[in-house]
Amino acid sequence: MKELFQKAPLGKGIFLVASPALRDPNFRQTVVLLCEHSAEGALGFVVNRPTAMGLSEVLPQIPILEGQRHVLFSGGPVQTNQVMVLYRLQNLPDGSHHVFDGVFLGGDFKLLDQILTSENTTERFRAYAGYSGWGPGQLENEMQSGSWITLPADPALVFETDPAKVWAEILRSLGEPFRIYAEMPFDPNLN
Repeated sequence: MKELFQKAPLGKGIFLVASPALRDPNFRQTVVLLCEHSAEGALGFVVNRPTAMGLSEVLPQIPILEGQRHVLFSGGPVQTNQVMVLYRLQNLPDGSHHVFDGVFLGGDFKLLDQILTSENTTERFRAYAGYSGWGPGQLENEMQSGSWITLPADPALVFETDPAKVWAEILRSLGEPFRIYAEMPFDPNLN
């Protein structure tokens, strides 16, 4: 079963999918988009944990068009007072960090304003409070213990799929050994 846990090597642009056995409440049933990975450590964002807060509550300077509701996501337990944005764009914006397949990481609020007021529906974004971070060797140790399943990232799962269904959808896609876990409650003691 060990070969099922690594379908993609660690690196930016992959998903870290929490294994069903991962009990850490910060990462239980999460999918993390890894945005950076090196000998110095790793950084990513939990893509399936929306908060109850709207983007306009934390960034009142960003004009939200009437009828728009953009939710702030919890990107992870590190620096939760910082907001970072993942963008899906056609062209590389200045000052942004390319992650994979037209997905960029940045904190450029002028670009966010541009996307919010644009009629181009192919350009999307998600805003995250905090991030997920690992020190040197920490993520590799978690991989050895079976905490994460690695898969190539998919922009549709980040920007288009209902966040509440992302983890379960990925588990179903992994085949029979994982399908049973796709319906598992967040707290298995409630089962």
